[in-house]
Amino acid sequence: MTADKVYLVGFMGAGKSTVGRALAARLHWDVEDIDARIEQRERRDIPTIFRQEGEAYFRAVEREELVALLPRRGVVVATGGGTFADPANRALMLGDGAVIWLDAPLDRLLARVPLDGRRPLAADRAGMERLYNQRLAAYQQAHLRLDTGRAPVSALVEQAADWLGE
Repeated sequence: MTADKVYLVGFMGAGKSTVGRALAARLHWDVEDIDARIEQRERRDIPTIFRQEGEAYFRAVEREELVALLPRRGVVVATGGGTFADPANRALMLGDGAVIWLDAPLDRLLARVPLDGRRPLAADRAGMERLYNQRLAAYQQAHLRLDTGRAPVSALVEQAADWLGE
């Protein structure tokens, strides 16, 4: 596939930010992290936004940041875990660039995500499992699936670059 923009999607803990930085370096592109953009814009971290404003507010800001990135080319966008689950966001991303799903088994994702309050939707493991299962159908609509379960970042970057024809 030839594309001048890549969106990385997947559940929390899948490695979107890490792979995003490495893939952008490999492609000599910019990288944007939607969660980081939200925290910078709001001047507070995501747990605080969730606590003070609620998830609906967060999702609205997330959509605004996604839309702000639409004109950009030569960029890898690391999305939040729920960004691609929203049908309107999903349609925007699928129509704007290559969407790569970073997939990993739930048990591996659970092991990677600490229960330290840093990720508001990871507070309870049963809830995380439900959320994961709810989002799977959305993630499966990505253009490419990469299994991040045991693969090193370098291998994932090469798989993505090869698929992009780079």
